[in-house]
Formats: sequence, structure tokens, C-alpha cells
Amino acid sequence: MTDFSAWTQACQARIEGVLAECLPASRIAPQRLHEAMRYAVLGGGKRVRPLLAFAAGEVSGADVGRVQHAAAAVELIHAYSLVHDDMPAMDDDALRRGKPTVHVEFDEATALLVGDALQSLAFDILASQPLADDAATQLKMVQLLAQASGSRGMAGGQAIDLASVGKPLDLTELEFMHIHKTGALIRAAVLLGAHCGSLDETAHTSLDHYAKCIGLAFQVVDDVLDAEASTATLGKTAGKDAADNKPTYVSLLGVTRARELAQELRADAHAALAELGAPAERLRQLADFVVERTF
Repeated sequence: MTDFSAWTQACQARIEGVLAECLPASRIAPQRLHEAMRYAVLGGGKRVRPLLAFAAGEVSGADVGRVQHAAAAVELIHAYSLVHDDMPAMDDDALRRGKPTVHVEFDEATALLVGDALQSLAFDILASQPLADDAATQLKMVQLLAQASGSRGMAGGQAIDLASVGKPLDLTELEFMHIHKTGALIRAAVLLGAHCGSLDETAHTSLDHYAKCIGLAFQVVDDVLDAEASTATLGKTAGKDAADNKPTYVSLLGVTRARELAQELRADAHAALAELGAPAERLRQLADFVVERTF
């Protein structure tokens, strides 16, 4: 087995190529919209969601050619969410992945259309590529991403987040928000990767529990980094949660307890993979990466 760093670089290069191929070329009309779509998606980001899809595909014995398109669909949804989240009506940020946000580099109307078009493209890919052994499974994958993206998933979590500014939330309420806002799409990435192959129901349940733990851990670490890391390190504006008076794991628990919670979630994620053996090693490594990352 290649080391984790080499594997992540190979997967990141693969998904970059797939995304570049799936996105319309900037020379195709409407050129400005297509240029902005490519600007929003390519050349940046950790690609955590595609990595999780690739790793789950290894557990289910999936063909990587299938997984790469499922991974691309998830990443396009994630990219669209960032474009919209950064806009003045939402989080109002001028920096993302170390460069101006889409509405700053282009304009607000274009940024809205970029998000709309990226979301549509994600489902185009899921519907048009051969991803599963049967049509029923592929249809389930479309439904899975739709639910993870909508009012019962990411969009709903963002709505709760916006409504919670300046309000004290307890731990249960904070977890509910982030299970939707951040966790839903991370869970979808794992399950879509797994559905590209074949697993029994018990294994799917184990992966689902793993994904829920990692989704929360990712957000806990994000909150810690927002409080402690620099803008240069993060590639986005640091300290913005506190400046905007948003409820976070750090504001509720403090940095030390938040870090402890991330470690507990990592341990729970590892435990969920115990019965899956060696094929789940990349998922274990990704759990470690999510919790130990510094950016």
C-alpha cells in the first residue's frame, strides 16, 4: 500500500482532472459564466469529500472510474455551497482558498448563477455516468445527494446557522446544525463511494456511523482553526466566526474541550471501522487527517 501522502496526491490529481473535464470550457458560451465556474472549482481545496469517496470505494471494491464521477458530483455541490456561502447575503467573505471569492472576482449575479450551474452539473454527472451495477442503486445515489444538499441537509443546516447568529445554542442544538450543514455532504461522499461497489447492510451501517463522526469532527476542528490559525494558513478570513458572533464548538466548549471532542469523535470513527479490516485503512487515515489538520 502506498503511503497516505502519495495516495492523497494521486486522488487529488485524479479528481482535478475529472472536474476539469466535466466543467464546460471557458471558451463555450456563456463564456463568463463558464470561466467563473472553473474559477470556483479548480486549483484549490483539500478535496476531503472526494478522498472520502475514494476511500469508501476501496472498502466496497468499487471501480475507481465509477468513484471518480461520484466524487466529482459531491465536490461540485461543495464548491457551489462555498460560492453561495461567501456572498454578502450569507457569510460575506472576500477570500476563499487563498484567492478572491467568486462574487468579488466576478460579481454577485454571476456568483449566484455559478452556484446554480454547479449544482445542476453535479446531478447531470450522477444521472449520466455508469456508477452502479443496477439502475435502482444509481437512483438511490441521486436521491442521497439531493437529500444531503437540500433543506434536510446542507441548505437546512445553513438556514439554522444564519438564524442562530448571536443566539446561545446548547451542544445538542449545535450538533443538529452541523450534522446538516457540514456532516450531510461528508456522509454523502462516503456512502456514494461505497454504493459504487458492493457491501452488505452491516458494512453500510458501519460506514454511515463513521461518516457521521467524521462530519462532526471536521466541523469541530474547523471551529478550532478559525479561532487559532491565521488567514494565510486557512486561505480564508480567520476569526470570522467570533467576529460575526456565531455559535461554535469553541464558543460553547472552549478550545481545549473542543480538541478533546474531536479526538473522541476520531476514536468513535475508528471503532466503527473495526469490522471492515484492511480495506478501510484509508478511511482510518482520513479520520486522522481530519482531526490533526492545521488548515
